[in-house]
Amino acid sequence: MNAVSQSKQTLQVAVLTLVALGLFAVVFYSPIWWVSLTAPNYPAESFPDGVRIHFHMNGVFNGCQKIDSDEISEDIALDCVHEMDTINHYVGMYPIAAGGPVERGLGQFLMILLVVMLLGFACTRPRIRLAIMGAGFAGIVIWMYLTLYSEGGFGLQNAGYVEALVTSLDQEASDDASEEPEFVIGGIVGVLKKSLEDSGVEVELPTEVARRNAREQTGKENLIEQIRLTYEKDRENGRVEEPWSGSSYQVMSWHYAKSLGRYFNNQEEIVPMVETLKLAVNVAFWGLIGAMLLLLYGARKNSGILYWLLVLVPLGLPLFFIIDYSAWLWWYGHTLNDMGAFSVKPFMPTVFGQGKVAQFATHSYPYIGFGVMMLSSLVLAVALMIRRKQFKDQRI
Repeated sequence: MNAVSQSKQTLQVAVLTLVALGLFAVVFYSPIWWVSLTAPNYPAESFPDGVRIHFHMNGVFNGCQKIDSDEISEDIALDCVHEMDTINHYVGMYPIAAGGPVERGLGQFLMILLVVMLLGFACTRPRIRLAIMGAGFAGIVIWMYLTLYSEGGFGLQNAGYVEALVTSLDQEASDDASEEPEFVIGGIVGVLKKSLEDSGVEVELPTEVARRNAREQTGKENLIEQIRLTYEKDRENGRVEEPWSGSSYQVMSWHYAKSLGRYFNNQEEIVPMVETLKLAVNVAFWGLIGAMLLLLYGARKNSGILYWLLVLVPLGLPLFFIIDYSAWLWWYGHTLNDMGAFSVKPFMPTVFGQGKVAQFATHSYPYIGFGVMMLSSLVLAVALMIRRKQFKDQRI
């Protein structure tokens, strides 16, 4: 086969790979799946889509829109994530934030890992491929370690993930920290504070200092400050012992425990589940490092299953999402807490289509992000076929 044809095929694969990388960026910031609950007590006039939530790669977000009609006018949209949690807890289901904590917390690293794999696949020269993948994987490992285990590492998380954690705690994820409720200082401290202020002495408590600092921050910084203040409040109340370090490992484990205990504060069940999460995070960290080393080993040549995994894994992203999504739905339906108001048998929530639980109709369907994900798989399938033909012709 002549060099011109080889160069043309290499260019075609490179262009298709770049298109897929652009689609991956869209996927990460788009809702992938939506779920809603409809019932007679949620009329269509107020809930045109029912109680609806959107699943993203980095969290679960509100799918309800603000209603503005002649009959109904809302200043803000109903928080349907909280509403669905409230509905589900009556049958003993844990809050939505309790599902997929590792996947959501490591989502940004997994997506960049796929990006580096595709860049390696697009390259036909093993030495250059190893250099690209080696540098990319090293960057991911450093980034992942700093985010998970270093002090203040939570600040390296993406803004969407941080927002999802804040809203799941029933705090408004806004840029205005002044919207937080005011603490009322009572007892001797309150009397002393009032006496000093009556005497013309300006008094500022540590909590007020923290809030003033939060108001000076914007966006993600303010959201992290809200989480820190909530953590510190739990520490004051004896719910946590470790001082705030701001690592993602600390925030993820604390948030998971807080989510599990939101309606069913049974520590005998919660503590082992949190320990399992901690183990899962550590296993995922080292597992990803092991996977990177294995991929680097396979990148030494233009053949073998390890080389083709560079494109097959990103291509299979829709399948992996559905498997993970289905597994967590199974977990929700089969890990019911006995403290629920109603006792129901374990069940499998609807993965796709319509179902029914008690008086609620459930709706579960793919959304924009999943369509883009499927399109990226189609693009990568074409690139895979071109590359196979290219390598096959080289051996003729």
